[in-house]
Amino acid sequence: MVNEEVLEYLENLIPDRPQYVEQMENFAKQNGVPIMEKTGIEVLLLLLSMQQPKKILEIGTAIGYSAIRMALKLPNTEIITIELDEERFHQANQHIKKMGLDKRIHTVYGDALNASENIKKFAPFDALFIDATKAKYAKFFQIYEPMLSENGVIYTDNVLFKGTVARDRSELTTRRQRTLVRKLDEFNQWLYTLDSYETTIIPVGDGIAVTKRK
Repeated sequence: MVNEEVLEYLENLIPDRPQYVEQMENFAKQNGVPIMEKTGIEVLLLLLSMQQPKKILEIGTAIGYSAIRMALKLPNTEIITIELDEERFHQANQHIKKMGLDKRIHTVYGDALNASENIKKFAPFDALFIDATKAKYAKFFQIYEPMLSENGVIYTDNVLFKGTVARDRSELTTRRQRTLVRKLDEFNQWLYTLDSYETTIIPVGDGIAVTKRK
């Protein structure tokens, strides 16, 4: 992870986003909505622009920020995104429609752990983006990895969790925090043991794991 001075420098290099996108960023900041950090999503968008996936599955829509950013960057890509929180699901739909992207971004309301049959009809996916409940990352991976196309890539956000995965867990103040960090650490280590995949973790934003078939 980079220090605050370097982070500010990098964020100042990022070109201006469309006005409505910046309004979404401000809304998320003011209302505690978890969206990707600015440097993290820029790296994700660059990776996706190199990959040029035709279809992306996103686990964790929130207010639609990442889906909208991906759709704007990839004008020929279809995105299916699933969200469990009803209020955020409706907010996402409003934002997506406002941006005129409702023909390419398809929102699904429900728990991704139980939605595989519904999601399967959209498969195969060239990219899977996991950005939801961190403690369930391994389950999301296992459920939706079989729906990847032959050259599909899995991107997972927040895998460094503000750098806490590298800290001594005795320094963490709550049991919930220690449990979450333990599960993230176990997920990261598990990714690196998969025989059919190779993974690298990019320490940008909150940490992005990139996993692809060997």
